[in-house]
Amino acid sequence: MSKSKETDRSVNVTDGKLAGPLVLLSAPIVGSQLLQVAYNLADTYWVGRLGEDAVAALSYSWAIVFLMVSVGGGLTVAGTVLISQNKGANNLTQSHHVAGQTLSFVTLIAAAFAVIGYIGSPYLLSLVGATPGTDPHTLATQYTRIIFIGVLFMFWFFIFDALSRGWGDTRTPLYLMAVSALINVVIDPFLILGFADNPVFGWVGMESLGETLFAATGFEGYGVAGAAVATVISRGLAATAGLYILFSGRVGLKPQLSDLILQRETVAKIVEIGVPIATEQGFRSLGIALLTAIIAIAGDQAVAAYGIVNRLSSLMFLPALGLARGTETVVGQNIGANQFDRAKRAVYLSSGIIVGVFILVLAVAIPYAEAIVAFFIETTGESTDVVTIGAAYIMIAGPAYIFLGVFQMLLGGFRGAGSTRAAMLFSLQELWLFRLPIAYAALVWFDVGIVGVWYAVAISYIASAITTALWFFRGTWMKRVVDDDSPKDPDPAVGTQTAGDD
Repeated sequence: MSKSKETDRSVNVTDGKLAGPLVLLSAPIVGSQLLQVAYNLADTYWVGRLGEDAVAALSYSWAIVFLMVSVGGGLTVAGTVLISQNKGANNLTQSHHVAGQTLSFVTLIAAAFAVIGYIGSPYLLSLVGATPGTDPHTLATQYTRIIFIGVLFMFWFFIFDALSRGWGDTRTPLYLMAVSALINVVIDPFLILGFADNPVFGWVGMESLGETLFAATGFEGYGVAGAAVATVISRGLAATAGLYILFSGRVGLKPQLSDLILQRETVAKIVEIGVPIATEQGFRSLGIALLTAIIAIAGDQAVAAYGIVNRLSSLMFLPALGLARGTETVVGQNIGANQFDRAKRAVYLSSGIIVGVFILVLAVAIPYAEAIVAFFIETTGESTDVVTIGAAYIMIAGPAYIFLGVFQMLLGGFRGAGSTRAAMLFSLQELWLFRLPIAYAALVWFDVGIVGVWYAVAISYIASAITTALWFFRGTWMKRVVDDDSPKDPDPAVGTQTAGDD
């Protein structure tokens, strides 16, 4: 067996049973998302030791960074789709070419973001509510500018993740993400707080070491900016390793330097597939901000409750997100191989899996709704109202997450087929056609209180799942986006791993 075959971790999703490969692809993606949560929690915890202004600065900055990440991540999905379909069609040389083209094109976009973001950070932060001249605005500007300086590293890792996922390898990005998250967690407290009185030394019983290091260096930390520096360093190491692995061919893909020279036809396909997803992500981030503003009409307690249940929802949503991205790859490779019935069965299977997972989670969450919300806030005084409001969300909107899970699997099928415009329209209808208007009407026009917003969330998930399913059953979304006349070049160096018969 060749070295490439031994190191290629891609999963065979075009032959045999589907359940094993689908889970094998999706589980590492869920793991990566959990590690991303670890990134954010570490930053929040250590920055929180600097005070309220520091935490506020981080929140303002994330609003800008999240928008940038959403747009960039949307563009990289084009690489996932094109590589998965070309691999399924056995156009392996074209897969390598698409990898190089995606890397070059998205790198140019990232460079533009870096310049615009660095220069425009103070203005952008004022747009999301940070008052110029205040400490939160100043600290947020420092943090955001450092992130934009290192935005290339962030995008390079996104690219590596997307390309590997399209090839069918989701484990290698998980390993790199784990190392990156570990580095971030380790260096965060020191870059933020320095060596003087750093609690880490107290935890391990080495206070004297901290005092010695501080006496030798005088390093007091970079404050909020230290969190950004830690992120850039940890992302940079992961991105560098990812690019090395990509060009070495260790994941199966191996673009040549000539593939980095942009070609109009390939870039046009990347734009055609990627721009709708980037647009979708951008509008969704804007819509979530607007929903928060609507909830604020009901008062601070409603916003606090929403903040808690939103974090819970994010954790619950991770399995759906991972399974949907795994579905993208399975659908893409099977459509590339002209196995349309198998591609459709993959969506059915992933929908069944996520429905089962959500039923189990809800069976635990609903009976203990108040206790779950109360875990995140001290239940004294007015905070009991926050618990009641948050528990109402779980009771009202919770069951609709079953429909949300199916909805996400259907969108994953559309994206895998390259029907990203359809995915964009159905995704935006959930938020902009159903959730936001119904929430505003319930709260302002009909004056039913915050529970009206919770019902709006439930209605939006159910209605979107139904409308999207109707389009899915039409079958017109199953179209290949790769050329039938591309050279078929079986590559003996490409190996695949098959899951078991589960």
